[in-house]
Amino acid sequence: MSTENLAAPSGTFSLGGDLPVVRLGYGTMQLPGEGVWGPPRDHDEALRVLRRAVEIGVTFFDTADSYGPYVAEDLLREALHPYADDVVIATKAGLTRQGPGTWTPLGQPAYLRQEVEMSLRRLDLERIDLFQLHRVDENYPLADQVGELKALQDEGKIRHIGLSEVSVAQLQEAQTTADIVSVQNLYNLANRDAEELLDHCTRENVAFIPWFPLATGALSQDDGPLADAARDHGATPSQLALAWLLQRSPVMLPIPGTSSVDHLESNTAAASIELSDEEFKALEAAA
Repeated sequence: MSTENLAAPSGTFSLGGDLPVVRLGYGTMQLPGEGVWGPPRDHDEALRVLRRAVEIGVTFFDTADSYGPYVAEDLLREALHPYADDVVIATKAGLTRQGPGTWTPLGQPAYLRQEVEMSLRRLDLERIDLFQLHRVDENYPLADQVGELKALQDEGKIRHIGLSEVSVAQLQEAQTTADIVSVQNLYNLANRDAEELLDHCTRENVAFIPWFPLATGALSQDDGPLADAARDHGATPSQLALAWLLQRSPVMLPIPGTSSVDHLESNTAAASIELSDEEFKALEAAA
């Protein structure tokens, strides 16, 4: 099996200016069972996917306590611990689970602290490189939610702090409490509602981590909006969608997820695709 570094051509980005990651990463949301609930359909394949990702140059792994819940973090530890020196694991807390497909925000500071402690244990880490507030809970002041993560950072349990699903105003508000090095919002070729936030992050050199970068497969269909361009380019629709994201902004860190080694390798090969300005604009228009 080839150990070619497929991810490297995507380039690198330094989280917080001191933590380099390869820009094309891997998201673990698709590893648990249906509805992001329970164990994976194929436990051994899930481990193979994670280990193969490292082999082909992926260094940035995004997960959360709510994926499973807890399943994805456990799989990361089982597959990759002891972690390679360049592997960066980002996790999150702030969404609770009551069943498949059900997500309820909880930003109570004591709860966030508990989940950081539990993630440290599950991942077998002394410090989490990037810990993200999974959702802003309107029942608690944002300063209290971010402030608890800042306290944990001061205690040496978190290296960097990120946010998920926020506005520019919320990002700026959070920045009055702590340094925020990343945001993670829904964004892909077909859904660009977070354009204002992305432009702001680009100017401020804050990492932008698009979740659902492939619109959960909608952009990858053989008869979808990217199909003709993909055939012309000798690539897959998924690869073009990822190449477009990488070209859209230097702070973009796409994290396509999959439970298949074949899909992982195909997605990661998108790192080497270069789009002309005309192709970039055509893809934007097509989607």
